[in-house]
Amino acid sequence: MYSSDIGSMPSRISEQVIWGGSRLSRSLIPLLGVRNDDYELFKADLVEAFVDKIRAGVDVPNYPQFRDMNEMFFTLMTGFEKQGAALITQNEIKAKESASIPEVEILKRESSIISEEIQNDNVKIKACVTGPYTLASFFQFKTPSLYEELGNSIAAILRSSIFKNKGAELFHVSIDEPVLGFMNDPLLDYGSNGRESLRKAWEKIAHTGKSNGLDVSMHLHNTSENLFWEVESLGIIASHVGDPLYTQDSTKKKLEEYDKHLWAPIGITQYDTLIQNYLIKNGFTGNVPEKIGEIWMGIRKGTFDPYNFLEKPELIRERLKTIINFFGEERIVCGSPECGLNSFPHYDVALESLRRVSSVIAEA
Repeated sequence: MYSSDIGSMPSRISEQVIWGGSRLSRSLIPLLGVRNDDYELFKADLVEAFVDKIRAGVDVPNYPQFRDMNEMFFTLMTGFEKQGAALITQNEIKAKESASIPEVEILKRESSIISEEIQNDNVKIKACVTGPYTLASFFQFKTPSLYEELGNSIAAILRSSIFKNKGAELFHVSIDEPVLGFMNDPLLDYGSNGRESLRKAWEKIAHTGKSNGLDVSMHLHNTSENLFWEVESLGIIASHVGDPLYTQDSTKKKLEEYDKHLWAPIGITQYDTLIQNYLIKNGFTGNVPEKIGEIWMGIRKGTFDPYNFLEKPELIRERLKTIINFFGEERIVCGSPECGLNSFPHYDVALESLRRVSSVIAEA
């Protein structure tokens, strides 16, 4: 069992620099050695955050995700345009020629520096890709073919991002579908073309990863829609703390039936929830939302210590123990906080959360 993370971290540089640097990472500037401040700042922050994750004890860190998970993949595709608040298709949606994930490209280029920095010549990297169902939710009209076009595009981007060199390798890919399962979707009715097209889209991405030797997982926020079980090349299922997936006997049967494994989510990552849990534990009976707002103001002013609201290792350890005892150690491949850490007030607080979760996994 190895420790990992979902990706996002609080950023320390401006959004303008992040997007400017990511765009330039796909240009000739890095190859020609031409200095550009946006690119250099983005690269330095990305590499430093990745190294910090490793030093926090994360075995297979996700590339630090500072950009919007949807927009960062739309920028790598063609065949659509924005009209008002929605996207509409113009032609077949495709990945741009040789498009790859900029964050992974930078880690690839800097892999020798990273491996030297941490004294490890076998650095393992996780990449998350936004799933076709979630990306399709931004379109005015969803069709079965839209799922497949988006799936083919994401698979192509993943394929161009896969690498293995002397210092590092892309080891794990996660298909992130945070939108799935929260509403009744007629396109996913049993026996429908839409349901089959989504399965094919997921299979295309998962097979691209698996056939290149990657661990392949799907990260969900809701597992009420169970189509993911039918994706043959998908090996690992991940959801959030408290999801019924982790307490049902039916999950045990499906893991055996479909030969899949679980990702253990053992740390809560919504910082407002952490504050709320802290207040309840300490007997607060007043207006919780109002108190949360007061605490946030205090954190910004420096009158509240943000570390006080982090979960204790004992609680994190108990969650992992419960999952392992229920499913058996052989069915748990990896563990992490339940989601990204972008909601945390400071970068260092997010790192401490990663450190606590990773240390518990290392002890298991």
